[in-house]
Amino acid sequence: MTAELSLTPELLVLALAALVQFGQYVIFSIAANAQVGLGYSTSPRDKDRSLTGVAGRLERALQNHFEGLTLFTIAVVVVTLSGNSGGFTAFCAWAYLAARVVYVPAYILGWSPGRSIIWAVGWFATLAMVIAALF
Repeated sequence: MTAELSLTPELLVLALAALVQFGQYVIFSIAANAQVGLGYSTSPRDKDRSLTGVAGRLERALQNHFEGLTLFTIAVVVVTLSGNSGGFTAFCAWAYLAARVVYVPAYILGWSPGRSIIWAVGWFATLAMVIAALF
């Protein structure tokens, strides 16, 4: 017996979150290359260089999204495979995506504590999705 999966709202948001991640990577790469130069970027990078300023913030925001996207992906898979996709989980998925989109400029601009509050919105939305999938 084969179950047919459709593109749930949560899966759509997961795909969009991946596109956000690609966009973040492009913006980060441009800023990092501007700071360290193309020669270093294309080298084996035997000597580590720490990025500072906007490039450093973009690097940290990108790494944070890799971490958040891992948990969000788990939440989407659990919701989708359990068949518990619904209005609440869709709302949570969109809240996660909105938080991730706003998080990048918040990090670049150094919003404090706003950046942490925005991060928490995405984190709690992801947690709520996992819990909702269990019931």
